[in-house]
Amino acid sequence: MTQQGVRRTADQVPALAPDPASRAAGSRLGTAGAWSGAGSSGEGTVWGLCEDGGSAPYRTVVDVTDASAPAYHCSCPSRKLPCEHALGLLLLWSGGDGAVERGEAPEWAVRWIADRRTRTEGRRNPDSPGSSGSSGPAGPEAARRRAERRAERVTAGALELEQRLADLLRGGLAAAGQSGDGLWEETAARMVDAQAPGLAARVRELGALAGTGPDRPVRLLEECALLHLLGRGWLRRERLPEGLAATVRSRIGLPAPADGPAVRDRWLVLAQYDTADSRLTTRRVWLYGTDSGRTALLLSYGAAGRAPELSLPVGLALDAELSAYPGAGRQRMALGERFAPPAPTDVRPPGTTTARAAARYGEALRDDPWLDSVPVTLDRVIPVPDGDGWQLADADEDAALPLTPAARSRPGLWRLVALSGGAPVRVFGECGHQGFTPLAVWPEGPGEAVPLC
Repeated sequence: MTQQGVRRTADQVPALAPDPASRAAGSRLGTAGAWSGAGSSGEGTVWGLCEDGGSAPYRTVVDVTDASAPAYHCSCPSRKLPCEHALGLLLLWSGGDGAVERGEAPEWAVRWIADRRTRTEGRRNPDSPGSSGSSGPAGPEAARRRAERRAERVTAGALELEQRLADLLRGGLAAAGQSGDGLWEETAARMVDAQAPGLAARVRELGALAGTGPDRPVRLLEECALLHLLGRGWLRRERLPEGLAATVRSRIGLPAPADGPAVRDRWLVLAQYDTADSRLTTRRVWLYGTDSGRTALLLSYGAAGRAPELSLPVGLALDAELSAYPGAGRQRMALGERFAPPAPTDVRPPGTTTARAAARYGEALRDDPWLDSVPVTLDRVIPVPDGDGWQLADADEDAALPLTPAARSRPGLWRLVALSGGAPVRVFGECGHQGFTPLAVWPEGPGEAVPLC
């Protein structure tokens, strides 16, 4: 982390890599032989010169002042963020064996750090000198007009989508896979034009289902029904309860500020994992408040090939304020002021049974019918094989939850089985209509959380 707080360990640094190739290359460069002039300051700056085949050494600097969102700069031509040189420098620094000595930063590192922190301060305080923010009288009125124009476009897109779904059902779902990807991509593009990215994303998911598996028509019908429900929810949003209307706006993809009251707590980092497509990398971080008992989701994004800036390794605790976004359940929150660097902890969230976890998901669907899963901590469960799959069985009750197909194909499953060894464990994960996806585990007895993704 930061020099004033907790450094990332050599096991945590690779989690910052944007892809496996960068992770492997960064590991190769995490040795003293690849670096010259490596140093660090007490103000959260790490720098070095990397001899990696270029005509001149690559200048690499990392700002680790913000423990959850380090920033990187390197003179190499890579467009990945962080690049392999930044990863290698952090690995070298995380070793703490004197390879990165304390000292005074070179001029090029000082200049980049100063420029970065000036820009950051300008974003936090848009009215400060040199910032580009403005709050003239025309601001609110112009924002209202923009919101109205966007709502009109979304409404037109929802009406067009209704007609396209009707045509699809009239032609029969069995023939939907024969049209190829063109139909779905063209429909998704129309939803993007309508400024409804949530509708576009769900249409692309339909396209991915169209040619898969013997149960394809059933799954396609289910997803078409949910997409139809979302479109109708938008068209009749004025008649919905405020919480459900906010959920519909969020699912459509309309931005909204985190307007919930700030909740200061000691937040346990339960899980962190990335999902990526050709356009975007999305990072999900699950937190649990030890005082409030709330489970919170932080989302951050990076362009394709770039890791999101926010990074909170599993097993840490963060003293911070979080504010909730609108919507049913209000699980998604925004990270606000942090009062101390994250620190390791062996505190665990309370657990529940598999039956209660399934019931909790059913209850959540009443407020958000498009919800794929809910965060749940299971207590005293044992991973056991179940035919071709696996399930988590209650140690004290005759009940179990199947693992999702995605969970059964991850290396984390075998880590979970090994840590259990046939004994009950506590597991955090996501419980939904496809089953349970384990994301972190605590073995019996004291110890920190072990990530499974």
